[in-house]
Amino acid sequence: MLVLPAAALLLAAGPAGAAGLKAFVSIQPQKYFVERISGRTAEVNVMVAPGSHPAVYEPSPRQMAALSKADLYFAAGVPFEDTWLEKIRAANPDLKIVHTDAWIQKQPIDRNGSTEADHGHDHGNLDPHIWLSPPLVMIQARHILTALSQADPDNADAYETNGQKFISELAQLDTRLRRMFGQGPQNREFLVFHPSWGYFADAYGLKQLPVEISGKTPRATDLQRLITLAREKGIQTVLIQPQVSSKSAETIARAIDGNVVSADPLAENWRENLVEVAGKILEAAR
Repeated sequence: MLVLPAAALLLAAGPAGAAGLKAFVSIQPQKYFVERISGRTAEVNVMVAPGSHPAVYEPSPRQMAALSKADLYFAAGVPFEDTWLEKIRAANPDLKIVHTDAWIQKQPIDRNGSTEADHGHDHGNLDPHIWLSPPLVMIQARHILTALSQADPDNADAYETNGQKFISELAQLDTRLRRMFGQGPQNREFLVFHPSWGYFADAYGLKQLPVEISGKTPRATDLQRLITLAREKGIQTVLIQPQVSSKSAETIARAIDGNVVSADPLAENWRENLVEVAGKILEAAR
């Protein structure tokens, strides 16, 4: 009779009977992270549905009811959490809220934006998009691993095995992306409508040039500045994300005889998405 190792049984058996952790995450990429580490011992639910934006999201009554029975909530540091985490905690005082962005030094979201003094933009807003940088996801993964092990110590060994494997995969992905950008291009700047890709750019020696600054629709002078800059640098692509209106990006693309390309920072197929977006940035720089 074939006897499977305990870790294999945990991964194959589906949600673990009595343990059966119920976890919530804020955004789709976190679901990928938690499932990679938990295997199949946790039921993972996502708050922000595909197509919605985490800056303005409001949980549904059904989600709040499900949260009242959850064991863990993995926060990502996205804007809607500022308003809703305390309400979620009040609905379930036993819920363990895990701040996966702990220990991460966040940067101003407009750090690569315009520096013109007369804009009146608030440059104090911090960039929440830490899940788009594999080195920063390694930190998040350790928070997830620790929380799962503490909440379900019977399966701690399996979580440790899965977590170390996932962190190794992150290191391999990081190496792959560094090699992709290390071989070119000379132009390391790219246009993006919403400044979601700052940490990704930081990790790989790039610089995003955002169209939108501090969540405000760009003025005509902003658009003209970016059009002039794009022409000077030979940029012909503007990255957009599905959750944000792209009219200004389309205006710029027409003016530079270029095009708009979708780059979703909230895609659930996280690993494949990062490689795909890296390819789009490289293609745009040619």
